Amino acid sequence: MLTGARLGEVRTATFDQFNLELAIWTKQAAYTKQRRIHRIPISTEAVALVRLRREAAPAGCPFLFPGDLEGQPVIELKHFWARMREVAHIPDVRIHYLRHTFASLLVSGGASLEMIGKLLGHTQIGTTQRYAHLIESPLRAGVNAVGELLRPRLKIVGGQK
Repeated sequence: MLTGARLGEVRTATFDQFNLELAIWTKQAAYTKQRRIHRIPISTEAVALVRLRREAAPAGCPFLFPGDLEGQPVIELKHFWARMREVAHIPDVRIHYLRHTFASLLVSGGASLEMIGKLLGHTQIGTTQRYAHLIESPLRAGVNAVGELLRPRLKIVGGQK
């Protein structure tokens, strides 16, 4: 949810893909949907999580999320995700919703569709357009802020009541 990455990109992520000093994740072409290298900035919270995962991973393991077989990433998250949903009392939430939430939060924060598309790794603007309906909220906040600045201030003229 901190990166908006696809499940497969996260599942196969390796520590060497992350430059933690510059807070950049370079996803290898073999693991992206577009089969292109995808380089994105990551938040300080994501950097902290990568560092925690490095400490928790077995020595010599290249994967952020190691699987049951040595030298392999985690393969299946179905049972883990089912337990997480049960504990969190969110029975109908799919893992892919985290990616949509990431994009929705960006839109709500005023990010452009172009920026969101770049962060999500979309090559077609049409793919990112599904979030366009959410843009109204930051736009409304913007026009309301201008309205507030320009609203005439009411003054009581005459005697006190």
